[in-house]
Amino acid sequence: MTDWARDAFFYHVYPLGYCGAPERNDFRSPPVPRLDKLTERLDRVAALGADALYLGPVFESSAHGYDTVDHRAVDRRLGDAAALRRLAEGLRARGMRLVFDGVFNHVGREHPWFLDLRERGRASRYATWFAGLDFDGRSPCGDPFSYEGWNGCHDLAKLELRNPETRAELVGAALSWIDDYGIDGLRLDAADCVDLEFQRELAAACRARKPDFWLMGEIVHGDYRRWAAPGLLDATTNYECWKGLWSSLKDGNYFEIAHSLRRQFGPGGAYEGLSLYSFADNHDVDRAASLVGDPALLYPLYCLLFTMPGAPSLYYGSEFGAAGKKEGHSDRPLRPRIEAIEAAPRQPELARAIARLAALRRSLPALRRGGYEELRVAPRQFAFARRSGGDAVLVALNADSRAADLAVDLPFPAARLRDALSEGETFEVRGGRVELKLHPTWARVLVAC
Repeated sequence: MTDWARDAFFYHVYPLGYCGAPERNDFRSPPVPRLDKLTERLDRVAALGADALYLGPVFESSAHGYDTVDHRAVDRRLGDAAALRRLAEGLRARGMRLVFDGVFNHVGREHPWFLDLRERGRASRYATWFAGLDFDGRSPCGDPFSYEGWNGCHDLAKLELRNPETRAELVGAALSWIDDYGIDGLRLDAADCVDLEFQRELAAACRARKPDFWLMGEIVHGDYRRWAAPGLLDATTNYECWKGLWSSLKDGNYFEIAHSLRRQFGPGGAYEGLSLYSFADNHDVDRAASLVGDPALLYPLYCLLFTMPGAPSLYYGSEFGAAGKKEGHSDRPLRPRIEAIEAAPRQPELARAIARLAALRRSLPALRRGGYEELRVAPRQFAFARRSGGDAVLVALNADSRAADLAVDLPFPAARLRDALSEGETFEVRGGRVELKLHPTWARVLVAC
């Protein structure tokens, strides 16, 4: 994994929702530079401590961005190339990185390749560009051929990524984004469905153009090392720990997330030394504020997100405790306009707490690059150590609404510990053990002093 991404704190924006774009693209209206809403708020993003922006689908699509119709034209509902360049330049001016969504598994039915296929049938030059194409059948959409859709959804026509022409077009698009907007990385949508040899070709081409280019894949299930491997991706989404982050708090059961962290990152763990992409919510899952129940639990949740192994990501609006749950099959409640969130912040103090945690992570190398050692687990208390070279940190979390006492045996030498999260508080270490008083729904991040 590239050094910058291992140290980064990502801010995730789903632009069509953030900017309040129309639900569907009419493909006729002139571009509206709604992306400027985000550009104008970059100082607020930087104030949180974020140093990288993961920008969801930004290229021309029919509806939600993942049904692409042009990999090189900015979605007119968001603006044009000039609007996107203003955003990219604003990020660079603040020393921040930019990561795009790479939607390469499928395209929308209104993509010119698919329209040509519908018009010309077997004679279309794109007849070999789509997966599972069969002219002896019919699609659920009434086409005189059948084809493979993403996850059974035929609004998203799966591309044949073993076709050299298809691969060349998509890799070329990614390289144009590096050249035109200076992007620093890609998140590969539905990476578990994307041909591994295509991923290898994409990775080689992007890293040849930009040596520290970062590639992260959306993976929900499976062994993450199948994708995060030499010559392939640098990281994947950590959906296992996403589940544990909120449900261990909701259920008063820190044993769940402790098990995942030990399995993944403990000594001999499956992903020891790998920095995965960690998150509490995103554009596809219910907001953390709606999952944990008690909003006070958002504080220990983010304390853990910023101190556990991995590169933390914050979904826009969650710094205000924004709620949101899927309604039926619709994700729109998860993707509101930013003004709607700003007008009524549910947790006005949460952003300040997140900024403190981000600053703390930046100041302590062990939190960004250290190993992981579980020290103590109770239903609502949890302690672990992070160590990197001579740097060592003890993290102790309390999910209870009351103060709690916790005794922890230290795995590193220290006579006294200072709480870097609550300046001025110190604790004596006696016989290798420290007796801690934990604040309600908060944490201590302790270093030797």
